[in-house]
Amino acid sequence: MVKGIFRFVIITLASATMLNAADFKLDKDATKLKWHAEKVTGEHDGFVSVKSGTINYDNGVISGGEFVIDMKSISNTDIEDEGYNTKLVNHLKSEDFFSADKFPDAKFKVLKVEKKGDKHNITGNMTIKGTTQKITFPADVSLTGEVLTAVATIKLDRSKFNVKYNSKSFFDVEALGDKMIYDEFTMTLNLVAKK
Repeated sequence: MVKGIFRFVIITLASATMLNAADFKLDKDATKLKWHAEKVTGEHDGFVSVKSGTINYDNGVISGGEFVIDMKSISNTDIEDEGYNTKLVNHLKSEDFFSADKFPDAKFKVLKVEKKGDKHNITGNMTIKGTTQKITFPADVSLTGEVLTAVATIKLDRSKFNVKYNSKSFFDVEALGDKMIYDEFTMTLNLVAKK
């Protein structure tokens, strides 16, 4: 009798865990990834598209996942002049910056998540231009019905991904003068995933 009750409890707990654990597929059209970079003489903004991704969600916490970013999709939103806009975008895709032809995909893979209140502190491997670095950032995560959303501001140091152009990490600051571009740039993620 006791063994029967114990077996029933184990099966019930396992079933509940399975019900609460789910994989969510990234909605690439609804997901937005905005970039913001600054230089001595100004700043630029734009978007980059997410190709694909899966988020593992278990008992109210992201437990894993990964997504792929299409580096060939880099766009600029602050320059109205079409010629200058195209010139900047092509430069960002070139060897000077992200080498989009050689490295068309950037990737992020979740390694660990710590939930603190409403925040998820997400640690994972970010791969850009063939170089992988571990990063951590806070995210606001919510589940409504079968739609999972996550909002995060992610700060990245481009010099750690071998993006050298006019960087003080690779060139003399005085020689660069007002042509210096800051190493740190920001990615603002609005992620939408569905069962």
